[in-house]
Amino acid sequence: MNANSFAGFFVINIFSKFMEQEDTQQTGHMKNNLTVPVAIIIAGTLIAGAVYFSASGDGVTITPQQQAVAENISGLENMNPVEDSDHIRGNPNAPVKIVEYVDMECPFCKRFHSTMQKVMDEYGKDGKVAWVYRHFPLDSIHSQARTEAVASECANELGGNDAFWKYTDRFFELTPSNNQTNIATVLPQIAREIGLDETKFNSCLASKKYDKHIQDDLDNATATGGNGTPWSIVITANGKKYPLSGAQPYEAVKQLVELALQEK
Repeated sequence: MNANSFAGFFVINIFSKFMEQEDTQQTGHMKNNLTVPVAIIIAGTLIAGAVYFSASGDGVTITPQQQAVAENISGLENMNPVEDSDHIRGNPNAPVKIVEYVDMECPFCKRFHSTMQKVMDEYGKDGKVAWVYRHFPLDSIHSQARTEAVASECANELGGNDAFWKYTDRFFELTPSNNQTNIATVLPQIAREIGLDETKFNSCLASKKYDKHIQDDLDNATATGGNGTPWSIVITANGKKYPLSGAQPYEAVKQLVELALQEK
């Protein structure tokens, strides 16, 4: 199946599967007003993540796992619950949470990071949306991403949640993607810029203390259906989960957030 054929199959199949699921969960006015637009958005966002460029950049890879996502969105229920130990920006008790699994060398994650900053500017200040950051380094194509994930954890260790977010914001602002960053120089530089102890930061970076944590995030991302980055899951107040795959534009994310806020 070529990429275009798969894309068409993907939209039709995920739409029908989602509608079948919603038919068993919703009735009446809410179903008519909410189900169809949500299904359309999910089909659109999932298709963005269904095809992505291979490491060589000259082809498109369709994996069996991606087809599985098209056929079954129940993997979202495998998402580890949001806890106090997560990296949370905004109100931890916000009615809508967006859990993002990130590869720090991914150019689409870099783009989506600024999109999520806009989301938080609009919905985070009044406590409607919380942004939860988890790791998803794609080692096979981004060999530096895991080290950069460790660096962000070291920032958190030395400066807490605020330092974690300052570090990631500055990282995406300062660096290019696709392994073009001189991490031996740039990672400590960012630590200095945000006021961390550079000696302690370098010692933390050289340790293996966060390897399991990062691997656990990665494993959970794949268990929920993530196969490319950024991979996000939108959680509503009533616990319903919607997939948000790829670097979707702000307006698409905003529409999904507005729909999620209607769930009680």
